[in-house]
Amino acid sequence: MSTSHTAASAGTSSTSGTTDASGGGPFAAWLRTGATPLTTLDPDACLDELEPLREIVGDARVVALGENSHFIREFALARTRLLRFLVERCGFTVLAFEYGFSEGFALDDWTQGAGPDDALERYSAAALPMGIEEPLRRLRAHNRTAPHPVRFAGIDIPEAGGSLLPALEPVVGYLREVDPELLPLAESALSIARRFAGGSGAVAAPAWARLETSEQDALSAALARLLTRFRAVEPLYVDRGGRRRFDIALRRVEGACHADYTFRAMAGLFAGTGLTADTSAREVYMAGSVRWHLAHAEPGTRIVLAAHNAHIMKEPVSFSGHLTGLPMGQHLHRALGDDYVALALTSVTGGTAEMRRDESARFGFVVEDTPLGAPEPGSIESAFAEAGLGLALADLRRAPEQAQGAAPDRIRIQGSYLHAPVLDAFDGVLAVPSSTVDEGAPGPAPAPESGA
Repeated sequence: MSTSHTAASAGTSSTSGTTDASGGGPFAAWLRTGATPLTTLDPDACLDELEPLREIVGDARVVALGENSHFIREFALARTRLLRFLVERCGFTVLAFEYGFSEGFALDDWTQGAGPDDALERYSAAALPMGIEEPLRRLRAHNRTAPHPVRFAGIDIPEAGGSLLPALEPVVGYLREVDPELLPLAESALSIARRFAGGSGAVAAPAWARLETSEQDALSAALARLLTRFRAVEPLYVDRGGRRRFDIALRRVEGACHADYTFRAMAGLFAGTGLTADTSAREVYMAGSVRWHLAHAEPGTRIVLAAHNAHIMKEPVSFSGHLTGLPMGQHLHRALGDDYVALALTSVTGGTAEMRRDESARFGFVVEDTPLGAPEPGSIESAFAEAGLGLALADLRRAPEQAQGAAPDRIRIQGSYLHAPVLDAFDGVLAVPSSTVDEGAPGPAPAPESGA
């Protein structure tokens, strides 16, 4: 993949807030010389050209790798290549993913060598196909010979809001051992949760909304009582089952509570009656899970965090001037400061994966391959286009004051734009010249056979 980083553009700079002679404004002019052109997305290619990433990362304990849309081939390739650099060159030892906290432990066991090589599909069959399989296969192969194996960590509410079962089922098993008296309460919550479990929040949230209000309230009350009981008798549970098992079970209960809250928030959002930024319940849980993994890992652990740009950004999420969420990245930045670094991935042209709700589909939506229009003026994508760059990496913190004054105020999210001060929201950005929807993205449900 070539770039148009020519000698002429490299020698051009703007000395005022007006359009630069080579095209674009002062921020695009800075990108021409300040961004690093890259040649490939091949995960197996030599890593030397990614050395500028080391300066962006610094000594941070958590480095987040984003994407402006799920189900994009180029973002999956870039993420795998960046992960390889951060593991091999910078000593990162955990891959955390936008994947259920509770479900993540089985995948971690597999990456450490448990079970046969072809067992990954059994562990991840219920998960959205968002490009997790290839990094995990690489981690398993890496860990066979690595002196310091890389772990896997889930951070999300169960099934990203698709079901409470991955959290509640192991909690019921735990309570059989440490607190059988609480089993009827946990089993009543589990019984209600089975009635609306789905493959994603797009399935589960509408199914939850169809429950009787009395059942919705009974579930919330049961989960609140479980959580309070866990916290109140912590010493008893630790004595009976050990510290680590308690910590995991408590986090699972917390995940179920945050997912239950998210169902209510989503129902309000769809009905037009939701509270401001109410879906942030999921975001703060993910941030807390990242911190949980840091606290329970060996000293010196460094985490690569893979999630959507809208999750990793350090500024609030707003659309058309309306505050919609306080993202995971904002919570992590407040808690970790410079120990948290966010790297956005975006594309200038090509196609994107728009998700259309369809309850008949397996995951409650179908992906539509949608062409991207020309980048909006004022966007980070427009700046890369004006700079004449192809595949390139930019350390946004190095932008000079003059460029900062003309910095982008929006970034792509699928085919739309999320409005935010991009230089405050992200520490760096990797832009690909064109994006394509992955062939494995969720499609419509198969049509019934004629005559059936």
